[in-house]
Amino acid sequence: MLKLDHLTVIAPTLREGVRHVQECLWIEVPFGTRHDYMGTHNHRLQLGGNVYLEIVALDPDGAEPGRPRWFGLDNQEKVRSDWDSGRRLRGWVANTGDIVSTLSTHAAIFGDKVALPTGSPSFDFAIPADGSLPLDGAAPSLIDHRGDPTSMAQIPDLGARLRSLTLEHPDPASIQALYLSLAIDHPPIVMPGPLPRYRAEIATPTGLKVLT
Repeated sequence: MLKLDHLTVIAPTLREGVRHVQECLWIEVPFGTRHDYMGTHNHRLQLGGNVYLEIVALDPDGAEPGRPRWFGLDNQEKVRSDWDSGRRLRGWVANTGDIVSTLSTHAAIFGDKVALPTGSPSFDFAIPADGSLPLDGAAPSLIDHRGDPTSMAQIPDLGARLRSLTLEHPDPASIQALYLSLAIDHPPIVMPGPLPRYRAEIATPTGLKVLT
């Protein structure tokens, strides 16, 4: 079974990502970490129930990872185009206790297992050969924490709680069938729409807000 691990706002720059989330939620999300193994960096925020929000962007001061970056961040032209079109909450990551089994039947969607990082804690992440988002973000990225899930104590809790996640898609039936085949626990609600586009309802200390 796959479960929601975190939501991803994929930004051209961290500054833009943080500003967008602040405008949506009225919360300024604190800095998270630099991914030296991937040449990216992030800000993170707890959303309740061992789920969190990640704002991720290419790190201009980061090292070249020697392989395609995750979340399509090598293709900065597309990242900017999606951002400017309002597709900013671009996807989500699902955790699994057996990434090898999932990839044995769905590698064409999710890509190859990549062991990250070289130190500890370590985890496995599935990344398509070109680094793109699986099905342009309609399918989740996959993470296997190897029995050591992300410590929520390391992620700021500012009172935000995820209430719902909705995906618009031009072929909702096929996406719903995919979610069913993957045995996803509480998958996003899928509705018809011209492009993959997410909408998250999040309760905050100042009321219910919408992140897109």
